[in-house]
Amino acid sequence: MLHGVRLTVEVGEVVAVLGRSGSGKSTLLHLLGALDTPEEGQIILAGESITGRSARALARIRLRHVGFVFQQFQLIEELSGAENVLLATRLPGAPRGGTRRAANLIDELGLGDVAAHLPHELSGGEQQRFAIARALVNDPQLVLADEPTGSLDAENGLAVLGLLRGLTDRAVVIVTHEPEAAGIADRVLSLHEGQLVPTVAAGGAPPW
Repeated sequence: MLHGVRLTVEVGEVVAVLGRSGSGKSTLLHLLGALDTPEEGQIILAGESITGRSARALARIRLRHVGFVFQQFQLIEELSGAENVLLATRLPGAPRGGTRRAANLIDELGLGDVAAHLPHELSGGEQQRFAIARALVNDPQLVLADEPTGSLDAENGLAVLGLLRGLTDRAVVIVTHEPEAAGIADRVLSLHEGQLVPTVAAGGAPPW
């Protein structure tokens, strides 16, 4: 459970939240991404309060304004990498131009040669890059990454962190228990027993 958490993330800023299991990292991410609603206080996303909105309205807000990147990739096994990216563009309410954006992202992330492959035919790094492309395909203002390097080896983990660091035209929040992953951030906060404690230097050690 979170207590009195205050957090502002600007466009072009990467914020990392460090915390061990059970500290409230996932709860924080779910609140920021309109997956959960707070018991008190408010959440403002893209200049609009999302507190108290209906489930349907929140689904539309997530579709248009939030991109999620998960530790376990969350790709649909029966769909190719490209089809996984395109899936988000075909949901009701998705912004137009999704097919073009998907093709551009697949090309920019160096995935063109494996776009037709199923997830089990891809390396972990390739799967996570497809997951990032899916997160970005509807051009969200906010990208939320939950332990994005947790299932990757060191080399692929660094590549994924580089991609997240390069998202200069949107706000990025990374939650992780790895100080090395937090080292790419502009700000590093620590979540301890449900509270955000004072900022530590990027790449620094959490206060426990």
